[in-house]
Amino acid sequence: MSDDGDNAYCLIDATRPPLADGPPYAECVLCREPTEHPESYKGITLCPVCEWQEAQRTACSG
Repeated sequence: MSDDGDNAYCLIDATRPPLADGPPYAECVLCREPTEHPESYKGITLCPVCEWQEAQRTACSG
């Protein structure tokens, strides 16, 4: 198996939005708290807490 970085162990394509250099920040789509991503990003953004909870919920088990 090749080493593709942090996501080498998981088969799910987990493309992440870019991090913002500063405000304004995008709102989390679940809790409406500020995220680490720019407000101009078009797509689903999650705050660090919801991102962690979603990762736990969808983690590969086995």
